[in-house]
Amino acid sequence: MLVRYPERFGALFCTIPLIDMRRYTKLLAGASWIAEYGDPDKPEEWAWLQTYSAYHTAIPGQHYPPILIATTRRDDRVHPGHARKMAAKLQAMGYEAYFYEPAAGGHGYGKDNTGARRVRRARPTPS
Repeated sequence: MLVRYPERFGALFCTIPLIDMRRYTKLLAGASWIAEYGDPDKPEEWAWLQTYSAYHTAIPGQHYPPILIATTRRDDRVHPGHARKMAAKLQAMGYEAYFYEPAAGGHGYGKDNTGARRVRRARPTPS
């Protein structure tokens, strides 16, 4: 939304973002998503991917609203590097970009597995 429709927002909150479509296959579970998104190592597929890769379409001189980009250090699917890189790029270009990365949590932002364990333990077993 930030780079595609910036005029529609006064501010954005972006969590667990998949932003760098050039390198997503190299990080964590990304290689398993090639069938869904395409293979950036194939020139004809990268030609399409780069049109919506937020990391690659963010450019200086545009009017982007302030953004808070949040990730978690323990996400086992979307590497936190996506969020880190985008926040750093926007800040380097002078945009109002904020970054939040707590140590706790997994792919479900702000969650950890203790709640899931409690739910599993509380679930009745069939007799």
